[in-house]
Amino acid sequence: QVQLVESGGGLVQAGGSLRLSCVASGRTFSTYTMGWFRQAPGKEREFVASISWRHGVTLYSDSVKGRFTISRDNAKNTVYLQMNSLKPEDTAVYYCAARRGAYASTDRAEYDYWGQGTQVTVSS
Repeated sequence: QVQLVESGGGLVQAGGSLRLSCVASGRTFSTYTMGWFRQAPGKEREFVASISWRHGVTLYSDSVKGRFTISRDNAKNTVYLQMNSLKPEDTAVYYCAARRGAYASTDRAEYDYWGQGTQVTVSS
């Protein structure tokens, strides 16, 4: 069992930056592929970024590519999402997720564990 706790959300002006963190419980964090998803009001949860445990391969959605960076620190059981050049359309609840598979994935159905989410609001 893995428990995930996100932090770092908040209110920021357009063009600003935030860094989200997700701390995972358990001793096998290094063998989990991690992902970030987001859900805006009235919309489905969508993929943002993923990083594999093997080789640290990353995937990004087209909407955040070049602005967001996912990274992980296995010694701290933590995955990060650095968000730069934020836009009002980035406003959503951001969720951290973990999957046992070795490869990064955009499919939320492939993730086994989810955090409670952290709110990100970008004002125009």
